[in-house]
Amino acid sequence: MAEIDRIKDFKQRPEYTWRQAATKYLLECEDMPSIDLIALQLEYLDKFIGDLPLTQIHDGTLEPFIQHRKKIGFNKQAKNGVKNRTINIALNYVITILNRAARLWRDENGLTWIETAPKITKLEEKKQRRPPYPLSWLEQNIFFKELSGRLHKMALFKVNTGTREQEVCQLNWQWEVKVPELNTSIFVIPADFGGRTERGGVKNADDRIVVLNRIAKQVIDSQRGLHPVFVFPHENHAVGRMLNSAWKNARTRAAKEYERITGMPPNKGFKSLRVHDLKHTFGHRLRVAGVDEENRKDLLGHKSDTSVTTHYSAPALECMIELANKVLETDPQQKKSLTIVRKKAA
Repeated sequence: MAEIDRIKDFKQRPEYTWRQAATKYLLECEDMPSIDLIALQLEYLDKFIGDLPLTQIHDGTLEPFIQHRKKIGFNKQAKNGVKNRTINIALNYVITILNRAARLWRDENGLTWIETAPKITKLEEKKQRRPPYPLSWLEQNIFFKELSGRLHKMALFKVNTGTREQEVCQLNWQWEVKVPELNTSIFVIPADFGGRTERGGVKNADDRIVVLNRIAKQVIDSQRGLHPVFVFPHENHAVGRMLNSAWKNARTRAAKEYERITGMPPNKGFKSLRVHDLKHTFGHRLRVAGVDEENRKDLLGHKSDTSVTTHYSAPALECMIELANKVLETDPQQKKSLTIVRKKAA
């Protein structure tokens, strides 16, 4: 009772722990598509700062968490630690929660949970950031020859549609929409598509239209009848990810083959080719073909002011398909741009 009186008389704040604040934040975010990923980050933070009062959350008390994450990740792919960018995702949640505690959340006496939010220093990302690596046509031909079966078709589809990895892995026949006027079909990936998690969502929280150029259509037609649900099935379920051991082994063989064919060492980006680089390749080839920024955004599934996903007609789709066909190696503009100027190979 004395403690309660002191709080009322002297406007002293009760002490809230990080765990209480994180729990409140989770409840407020429970309808967000990324709730599973938020919970994962906060659960890991809890191991290091869960019992600490909010007033003791600062760079010093976060340092053990940061050093641990630099050495150990959440999964096999990050078993040797994660990059600064990944750690900053967790630090951003810390900053958000502390700011809410200092500005929005109030107790029964109208006081904020903490008086002020401390400044949390994020890690430097620029030096660790790997630049995008669009493939040259020679590199694509060499690398794709090293891929086989389902993975080869998935890569071919991805580089011709600009889709994200999980959009390809879990591509669903229910998303296919026939366009009889054009004798083709498109895929409409729903906004609530989950990606790796059930509630991950499409990146921009909008339906995502995927138009098929000539090569992508051939890939889709070759997959018909293999599975009632998934376009690229693995046994009886969706593929988990494209960046697997087969991908890594293929890029190792491709790097050696590139050196054998050209007599030059392959670029570092080619030796460590990522799945997402196929999306960058699609975007690069659209620019080479002279496709304007607004249409590039629509084809790549980026946010745009007048998105084709809002209202689409056969003429609009026909235009998008024509633009998507400009990324093919047979396109005259692509033939003029066979070389990509890069820094010296490493």
